[in-house]
Amino acid sequence: MYRVKTLNKISTLGLDQLNKDRFQVGADVENEDGILVRSAPMQDYVFPSALRAIARAGAGTNNIPIDRCSENGIVVFNTPGANANAVKELVIAALLIASRDIIGGSRWVTEQAADPGIDLAAAVEKGKSAFVGPELYRKTLGVIGLGAIGALVCNAALDLGMDVYGYDPFLSVDAALRLDRHVHVVKDVNDLYRVSDYVTIHVPYSKDTKDFINAEAIAKMKGQARVLNLARGGLVNDDDMIAALKSGRIAKYVTDFPDEKIVAAPNVVALPHLGASTPESEDNCAVMAARQLRDYLINGNIRNSVNMPNVAQEWSGISRLCLIHKNVPSMLTQIMSVLSKEGVNVENMTNKSKKEYAYTMVDINTRINDTIAGELRAIPGVIRVRVLNH
Repeated sequence: MYRVKTLNKISTLGLDQLNKDRFQVGADVENEDGILVRSAPMQDYVFPSALRAIARAGAGTNNIPIDRCSENGIVVFNTPGANANAVKELVIAALLIASRDIIGGSRWVTEQAADPGIDLAAAVEKGKSAFVGPELYRKTLGVIGLGAIGALVCNAALDLGMDVYGYDPFLSVDAALRLDRHVHVVKDVNDLYRVSDYVTIHVPYSKDTKDFINAEAIAKMKGQARVLNLARGGLVNDDDMIAALKSGRIAKYVTDFPDEKIVAAPNVVALPHLGASTPESEDNCAVMAARQLRDYLINGNIRNSVNMPNVAQEWSGISRLCLIHKNVPSMLTQIMSVLSKEGVNVENMTNKSKKEYAYTMVDINTRINDTIAGELRAIPGVIRVRVLNH
C-alpha cells in the first residue's frame, strides 16, 4: 500500500486515478511515499524517510525545494500543457483588456448608475470616448516562449487576424510542429521587440529568465507597446515596468501576479492569478499529476520530471531496479559489476542523465535480496535504490 499525502485540495478526478486497493490518500497521511500539491509552500517541508516523489498539479514548481529534493533522491513532477487552454483563453482576454479599457469602462458605468439624478444612456454616450482603444486585427503580437501555452496563443492570435512573431531559444521539434506555418519564428528576441504591438511571455521562471523583460528589453520595444505576463511574476522587472508605464513607453501592462508595488502603477491591469483557474484546468492537472505519481511508484517510470531525466520502459523481467545517482563516470560499470558478481542476469536496462543527476532502470529475471540492494546503495554516488516486483 502506497501512502500519498495531499497538501492542497486536489480534484476528485485526479484522486480517482489512485486505486484505493493500492493507495492510501489524504491530508492526514503520515510517512508518505508521495505528495500531491498545488500551491502549498514546501521550502521548509520536512521530508519523511519514505518520500519518493512529489507531483505538482500545475506547471510551476517555485513552491517546491527542487535542489533539496534532488539531493534526497525525490523525483519532482509537474504537468506541462495540462492548463494550456485555460491560460490561452486568458491571454485572449488580456489582449482585449490591454487594448480597450473594458474594466475601467464597466466600473465607470456602475458609478454613473449609482447616481439617481443622471440620465445613464446620455451619460454613456457622452463619456464612452474615454475608454476607446485599438483593435487587435492586423496588429502584431510577439510571443516569447513557444511551448504548450505559447503555441496555442500564437495560433489563436492568427485566427484573430494578428501578425504573430515567436521566439524560443529552446524550441523543440514537437513544439515547432504545433505552430501554424504563418508564425514568424525569430532567433533573436530583439527582432520580436522591434515589430510587436503586443508582447506576451510564456517561459518557465528560473535564474536565467528572472527579469527577462527589463529596462533594456523595454527600450527595444515599439513605443506604446502593450505587455502581458500571465506566466510568472519574476519574469518582468517591476521597477523597470513602472518607469516605462509612467513615461508612456509602455501603454498597458496586464499581469496575473499582483503585488503592492505594481498594482499602484498607472495603466496596470492586475488579475488575481487566474491563469489556470478553471475547473477543466484543475481536473486536467490533477489527473496528469496523479497518473505520473502512480506510474513512478508502481513501475518506476519517470515522465515530466523537473529534476530527473525522463525514463520509461516496458517490463521485461520479474523484478526492476530503479537507481537515482550522480551523473559521474563508471557508475553503470559499478552497478553491472555488483549484479554480475551475484549472478543476476539483466533483461533490459535504460540509463539517462539530466545535468548532475542520472536515473537507471534495470529489469532482471530474479528477485533481488537485501544483500544485493545494500551493495548497490553502498556505491559512491548512488542516492536511492528501489526494488520493484512485477
